[in-house]
Amino acid sequence: MWVRASAIRPVPSYARVQISALESVRHGLAEDEDEARTQLDEAFERFEREQPCLSAHIGDVLNEPMDETALALGYFLALAVWLAFEHAHGTQIEQVSAESIAATQELMGLDEELRRGDPAESLDTDDIVAMEQPHLLDFVYEHVNATLEANAPHIEVDDVDTIYRVILVEILALSYAVFRPAGYAANELEIQA
Repeated sequence: MWVRASAIRPVPSYARVQISALESVRHGLAEDEDEARTQLDEAFERFEREQPCLSAHIGDVLNEPMDETALALGYFLALAVWLAFEHAHGTQIEQVSAESIAATQELMGLDEELRRGDPAESLDTDDIVAMEQPHLLDFVYEHVNATLEANAPHIEVDDVDTIYRVILVEILALSYAVFRPAGYAANELEIQA
């Protein structure tokens, strides 16, 4: 939980993706290339079926003219994030609606505006998301940085930024879509959200 003002709603503790879920995804994708490709294809089909609005939103971004390396990064991260949520929460994730995606984008935009308006503000919006989903953001940072380092100066940095932003929206939208477990007592901040 953060102390400073933010337009981003807190992610309930039960919706956080633990490192074990990411390690499972990482391990599954580290197997031989053909098997990993098959897993990604199957994951993409499940993602489209179980999260049609969110997968369409991400697909719209990835269908824009874009650097090929940034595009590959976008597909990989979108699916890896979905797999991590699927591993961590199984069927306990509701479908993300187009309205939820728009609201999440608006929250991020408002948060960025709030931070620009405060000269003393030392945090960026992605820092706030990292506080809410630290393991996911570490995973995303790792892959974004590795892609930039391996492909500099040939990669289009603006395209990587576009990918990064859509992945942040995916992370928040899926975080807010996790069902509250039975018997879970909501804390005061979660009730207000």
